Amino acid sequence: MGADEPGFAILSRRGQLQPLDERLSAQLGLERLPETVGSVAELMEAAGFLPRAGGELWEREDRLLRVGERPMGDGARLVWAQLQEDDATLIHRRVRYLGMASHDLRGALANVRSYAALLLNGRIPLEAKARRGLETILRNTDKALSFSQDFFDASRADLGMLACERERQPLEPLLTAAVERHLEAAGTASVALGLELPGGPLPEVDVDAGRVQHAVEAFIRHHLLRAHAGEQLRVRVQLQGQWLRVEVRRDGIPVPDEELALVFAREERAFREKKLEDPLRLALAQQEVEALGGSVGASSDAGGTTLYLTLPAMLATSAGVQV
Repeated sequence: MGADEPGFAILSRRGQLQPLDERLSAQLGLERLPETVGSVAELMEAAGFLPRAGGELWEREDRLLRVGERPMGDGARLVWAQLQEDDATLIHRRVRYLGMASHDLRGALANVRSYAALLLNGRIPLEAKARRGLETILRNTDKALSFSQDFFDASRADLGMLACERERQPLEPLLTAAVERHLEAAGTASVALGLELPGGPLPEVDVDAGRVQHAVEAFIRHHLLRAHAGEQLRVRVQLQGQWLRVEVRRDGIPVPDEELALVFAREERAFREKKLEDPLRLALAQQEVEALGGSVGASSDAGGTTLYLTLPAMLATSAGVQV
């Protein structure tokens, strides 16, 4: 039996409901049908469905059914229901599926990470080789968790269902946190990393803090992957009319124009570079910023390469944070 095949039942004139197969209860998401109902509408409401305009379509969460009835000779009615899929239903089903996949995958990875961290807490004596192996497991698990989060977020964004929790707030603390999280990596690569803020206060922004910070960090990490020892990364912000522009500038060897034109092209870059992480991260950064009403871009000149994002500014101001 296909999941989209209609299910049937006979509703007698006395209200007794007799299923003709198991499909109707499956379509309604019920373990068993009620023995008596006053009408088809009563059956649907009892199963938690609400009618759409027109009366034939009934919906509940991500399930949409076309329901009908046909009179029979003895006063009984043949009742049927069939699963329908419109664009909204397909999107909600896909997002629900992605949520289940994300939960299962990240849960398994988190367990691996927890046990590796537990063994590394110093309470259990470890040989040097075993410790190095556990540290490798810990790093790779963190990498896999980060990649899986980006992958599922990008998949939701492709469906127009990226979750964003907006709040009016200053931008400076988000930039400070993004820079501080990568100071160690920049130092390891012998690359200078700093934050440059204007002298006066900046307008606040109405954004999802995590999304903006992720986008800025994606720009920083992209530059760090290409930076040479002795180069400099600078995170700068400036007010341009009704917009705040955040730049992540790498002073050094510029990126060629043909490569720069594809910087946010997720699949094209992945196929060319045979790597997924950085192309996915930058493409997600674009989706995050655009979901907040902003835009992203890239430019290069003889002195280096700049990735930037713009966000709509609010009227209230906040005191600048210096680092």
